Amino acid sequence: MTDSYHHGDLRRQVLTAAAEVIAEHGVAAVSLRDLARQAGVSHAAPAHHFGNKTGLLTALAAEGFERLADELGAADGLREMGVAYVRFALEHPAHFRVMFDSDLLDADNPDLVAARANTRQRLRAGVGDRPEQALAAWSLAHGFATLRLGGNVIGDDAAEIFRGIAATVFQG
Repeated sequence: MTDSYHHGDLRRQVLTAAAEVIAEHGVAAVSLRDLARQAGVSHAAPAHHFGNKTGLLTALAAEGFERLADELGAADGLREMGVAYVRFALEHPAHFRVMFDSDLLDADNPDLVAARANTRQRLRAGVGDRPEQALAAWSLAHGFATLRLGGNVIGDDAAEIFRGIAATVFQG
């Protein structure tokens, strides 16, 4: 849905505002009413685009998977795909937080299903026909990104730290 209102693209505005709220205060702080108030529209306007909070978070997750797929597609090799994954998580923490929390999402949403499939396809392209290596690489990148977002891994350059870890784990 790409309806626009007199003040611009409300859908985009609500998604951006929701990502800011999640990044700063967590998912529990997201309220369609508050986002509508912030946008200066009626409380029903965001519901027109998303239905409810689950719809909003699902749209945010689908957007995140599409962005992640783009990042992965631009990476050269498995290690750099891991770096791209970590960078994505650190640059888009709200998307990252909702993308993998199935309790928050409508798993049957066609946009989400398509975005997840696109991301999986990009990941598979990086590892070929080695599902165990794909899962190991994903686990390493996801775990590192989650630890970094939680303040449990420190250092100036997350990408370089991850490259070092990946080189140790995957020997090359």
